[in-house]
Amino acid sequence: MVMHDSRSSGSSRLQPERHRLIESLRDRGIATEQVLSAMASIPREAFVEQEFRHLAYDDNALPIGLGQTISQPTIVAMMTTALQLEPDNVVLEIGAGSGYQAAIIAQLARRCISIEIHPELAKRAVDALASLGITNVDIIVGDGSAGYPALAPYDRILVTAAAPEISDSLRRQLKRKPGSRIVAPVGDQRSQVLMTTTWTDNGWVSEQSGSVRFVPLRGEAGWSDIEWEHN
Repeated sequence: MVMHDSRSSGSSRLQPERHRLIESLRDRGIATEQVLSAMASIPREAFVEQEFRHLAYDDNALPIGLGQTISQPTIVAMMTTALQLEPDNVVLEIGAGSGYQAAIIAQLARRCISIEIHPELAKRAVDALASLGITNVDIIVGDGSAGYPALAPYDRILVTAAAPEISDSLRRQLKRKPGSRIVAPVGDQRSQVLMTTTWTDNGWVSEQSGSVRFVPLRGEAGWSDIEWEHN
């Protein structure tokens, strides 16, 4: 587990805004203290395009190019909390984007394997993580819509784009250990819910924890443009 010291980020000007965001999340009971501490340690502006950095601590999604976004901080907090990460966990993240969610996971887990379908975004994520000295995240370019079997099984799996369903392929890549879980936004462009599917002594248990809105999951097990537009 690598804990990043935010004082070394060179972004002291935005630290008051970061503090206010964390306090607003705490006041709303959004996340556990461990998750809030991880988010407080990571400068979100390092993962945002230069023209939007002054908005880094607004509680909104922001564009990162190629039709993708960096998730709203509230959603990052919700999804990270839902993972219930433990220090020895190995986590598969599907959809690295700018690398921000992976940076948060890296503070709470042993290792994060993050798959990104867009090479340009993957390169940016690698550069941002390196600039912060985060060494326990591996960014892999490829179609992660059906997971990444080469390094399975995982303790946790997080999908950061709207999936049609939590597939059997992802389930097979999760450790059969009570508490192992997959967290994903499931649905179409009209309606998505945050779904957590957990392995228990009695098999799979799934629960929903609110409505969300994500860009579509692309790839073999994701949405095609035609399917997304007509759902």
